[in-house]
Amino acid sequence: MLVRALVVLLLVINVGVAAWWTLRAPAPLPAAVEPPLGVARLQLVSEARKPAPAPAPISAPAAPSAPAPAAPVVATPATAPAVPSLSEPHDASVRCYSVGPFNDEAAAQHARELLMAVSTRVVPREQRAGTARGWRVYVPAAATPEAAKATADRISAAGFNDLMIVRQGSEANSIALGRYRNEDTAQRRAQSLVAAGFPARAEALGDGRLSLWLDLVAKPEFDPARVEAAVLVPTRPLECTRVR
Repeated sequence: MLVRALVVLLLVINVGVAAWWTLRAPAPLPAAVEPPLGVARLQLVSEARKPAPAPAPISAPAAPSAPAPAAPVVATPATAPAVPSLSEPHDASVRCYSVGPFNDEAAAQHARELLMAVSTRVVPREQRAGTARGWRVYVPAAATPEAAKATADRISAAGFNDLMIVRQGSEANSIALGRYRNEDTAQRRAQSLVAAGFPARAEALGDGRLSLWLDLVAKPEFDPARVEAAVLVPTRPLECTRVR
């Protein structure tokens, strides 16, 4: 009887175990373990051998478009400041005067040295009072005939052909450069020679008394009253066109 009871017990136990194994719920999946920050995840050898995905092709940057050529810069010349002209007597900023008469060349030369300090230009002028029979242009007498001839040769080389060396008399070794009917023509001839570097003079022909004048272009500080007190001769306004 005891053996039968053990057999029955074992059968019951086996049937119960089989029923539990059949009817049990499935075991839950293990939770994913997150590695700490900064620690690389372990890889299997098979995973490490997998080829890395090819990087996406990088498109070449578009070439920058060439800048449009700049327009050429044209330099505009600066406008030169206007210079007062002696041929414009209406310009109030330009004043001209005539100082004289002087009785001798020494007084005229001394006055000219004083006037240069208050003038931009001083031009000597000869004038003979009384009736004139014309005008002559000449170069004063040289020390020797040879010096007179050398001066005459230089005048001819400069393009002045109407000349003659005076050989005798009180004006020997001087150079005659022509006779003229009016003063303006004679003065122009003399001034052209002076501009070329020759000491030419224009002189009236007649019995009148010779006087000397100084024509000038004044600086802003020119004072006619002070000039008259310094040179002891009158000072008169003059048209700037007459200052040659």
